[in-house]
Amino acid sequence: MSAKIKRKNAKSDALAAEGTLNPTPEKVGDPKFGVNEFFDARDSVQVKYEMLRRVLVESASITQATQEFGVSRPVCSQAKASFDETG
Repeated sequence: MSAKIKRKNAKSDALAAEGTLNPTPEKVGDPKFGVNEFFDARDSVQVKYEMLRRVLVESASITQATQEFGVSRPVCSQAKASFDETG
């Protein structure tokens, strides 16, 4: 097994242990998550953060953002409420 595959598996294992492994990373359609190794669609915290940033900073609609990041409106609303409460 290559070192790159071992790192990917280790990260997936760590995300799963933390409870932050995105169960549907294939639904994330934001271009950053396909071309930049930093952005990892398996990391649900990162996906939700980028989705909120798209809505709050870039003024995307919630509908557009939820479609692009592969999450439901309730997930978006919950992420925003959590962010508003704790930052």
